[in-house]
Amino acid sequence: VADAGYGSYNNYIFCGQHGMEKYMKFTMFKKETTDKKYHEDPFRAVNFPIVEGGIMRCPNGKSFYLQYRKNVKGNKYGRQKEVYQCEDCSGCPYAEQCKKTDKNRTVRINRELTAMHQEVIENLESIQGALLRMNRSIQAEGTFGIMKNDRWYKRIVRRGIKSVLLEVFLVSIGHNLYKYHNKQKKVA
Repeated sequence: VADAGYGSYNNYIFCGQHGMEKYMKFTMFKKETTDKKYHEDPFRAVNFPIVEGGIMRCPNGKSFYLQYRKNVKGNKYGRQKEVYQCEDCSGCPYAEQCKKTDKNRTVRINRELTAMHQEVIENLESIQGALLRMNRSIQAEGTFGIMKNDRWYKRIVRRGIKSVLLEVFLVSIGHNLYKYHNKQKKVA
């Protein structure tokens, strides 16, 4: 389980290759799972129905055809983005809601990543996923909350990696000593 910043294509592929289940939120996880209007929006490309031959159809029933596939730069696992274009948007009654230009609508989609997002949603909404999320928030977030709110430690004031590491280590040691002291007080 990780924050939304870790839910990327590369991390999902890595998890799959190493036998790990995907419990990392992706960037739009909260909106995707809680905003019903957004999730069910018929004009989102991921909601377009796919008919035989893998052809997407818009709400007006027009077909989207694959224009090209393009490798995403800097991607370790060869992620590709697929670009589809509608056959004809002229005279479409939904044009105002569906597209922003005068040309036919173009959508960029990665079906593999969309499928991974669906798997992540299923994993995180399962009982196991809820327990893992709850456990993570108890462990990590609690400590940082105590350090920030109860100890008045708001920000790192040093510059440079060595100095920042030293400051974080000293604050962590102080936190652990405080916990140890309280534990010893309870025993006595």
